Amino acid sequence: MGAIFGQLIQWGISLINPKQSTFVVALTGGIASGKTAVSDRFAALGVPVIDTDVIAHQVVALGEPALEEIRLAFGDDVLLPDGNLHRSKLREIIFSDGAAKRKLEAILHPAIRAKVQEEIAAVTADYCVVVIPLFTESGAYDWVDRVLVVDTNEETQIERVMQRDGVNRQQAEAALASQTSRQSRLALADDVIENNGSVGELDGEVKRLHHLYGRLAASSPD
Repeated sequence: MGAIFGQLIQWGISLINPKQSTFVVALTGGIASGKTAVSDRFAALGVPVIDTDVIAHQVVALGEPALEEIRLAFGDDVLLPDGNLHRSKLREIIFSDGAAKRKLEAILHPAIRAKVQEEIAAVTADYCVVVIPLFTESGAYDWVDRVLVVDTNEETQIERVMQRDGVNRQQAEAALASQTSRQSRLALADDVIENNGSVGELDGEVKRLHHLYGRLAASSPD
């Protein structure tokens, strides 16, 4: 979705305060730390996974009310010829315009909060995982029962970003520098997965936490 637009959307997650009975685990981590690899393994174990990046795309999809609100607020130029959101054009508008950014936030944040609340309310399992890449930056966590951080050493992150995105080392280092520090993320963690090892080790860690979260959910008051 793009760094600026994605961050703008994610910051709204902090305001969610669902009255859920489901035990909620927030999954976060730095760029190229392996959040998707971890969430995919939870999903394979039958755990409902709610990905806020996916929701951020859903709420501005063709036909969604938020997309029409964006068009009315910013004009037809923010739409592509097929009617979908022209993300790069919208980023240009909000990049240096604080008022425009706040206007967009006022449209997106309620839509995202409502969708996350809706998905959590629909969960019938003992617990669910909510993937929030910028959880550390959001600043409010009252609606989360547990925080899981996927951690990776910075050299591994740089190598993964270079390989994944086809960028040079300087660009990869800049991407890491734009995020909050590892120390800030780890300070909020209840649990940490060190994703520097083998696939087998990652599988083992996810299974261990899956059993832990099941026990915690069973003993947690509604």
